[in-house]
Amino acid sequence: MSYHSPVLLTESIEGLSINPEGTYVDVTFGGGGHSRRIMEHLGEKGRLYAFDQDSDALANSIDDSRFTLIHENFKHLKSFLRLEGVRKIDGLLADLGVSSHQFDKGERGFSIRFDAALDLRMDQRQKRTARDVVNGESEGRLKEILSVYGEIPNAGRMANAIATARNQKTIETTFDLCHAVEKHIPRNQENKFLAMLFQALRIEVNDEMEALEMMLKQAVEILNPGGRLVVISYHSLEDRMVKNLMKAGNIEGKIEKDFYGNVITNLKAITRKPITPSDEELQENNRSRSAKLRIAEKIG
Repeated sequence: MSYHSPVLLTESIEGLSINPEGTYVDVTFGGGGHSRRIMEHLGEKGRLYAFDQDSDALANSIDDSRFTLIHENFKHLKSFLRLEGVRKIDGLLADLGVSSHQFDKGERGFSIRFDAALDLRMDQRQKRTARDVVNGESEGRLKEILSVYGEIPNAGRMANAIATARNQKTIETTFDLCHAVEKHIPRNQENKFLAMLFQALRIEVNDEMEALEMMLKQAVEILNPGGRLVVISYHSLEDRMVKNLMKAGNIEGKIEKDFYGNVITNLKAITRKPITPSDEELQENNRSRSAKLRIAEKIG
């Protein structure tokens, strides 16, 4: 099963500062590239727990007694770790990108290269799909989704085009959707605008921003003092949330200070600026181009 090369692999593993006897979590297992590298640094007493809501990822599981793969959304981080008897961890890694496998499996509806059902579900067990969003949400809500999650400049016109098209017939496939909005895409920017459109729908279908917020808050709670939080994000909404948390200790980025003027936070940012892929990595893996890696440490 083809999954992408792990992005910023060396940098993210170094960022975890792994204790061979520690307990670690990879909340985005995918093809298992990051997890396998973490395992190389663990001793006999070390443990790695991984999460992935996509059933396709289960085929990549690692056959090792120190490893456990949990088939759940990472927003349930604390609950499912507790079921495994884990209450504290020494590090957590999250690579928030969509895998090449999901893009390349046409029937999943992630790619505009294939005429497939409008799906975009990360977890095939959930009922709501992109088809339901496109045909069921109000024009106003569609505009909001495209504007906030896709950061599309002409979100209103695109939402109106979708509403007009679906009044004539149900929008069923990726090509139906592309056709509905094609008049509102600037010439020579088709791929860029369609990527923004599909990103917006994917975030909405999978409730990605709320899930990320829930996971990050839980991660900070269960990290041991000195434990590391390592996050690779791919678009500004994700990166803003991660940056705020690591800088201010909260998702909103609200700086609160004590009587002496010290920032009240339980995290210390290890990276002042995000780490981005090297030129060499960009040449080898084009999908890493928008990746930003941020690292923080839990304060005692």
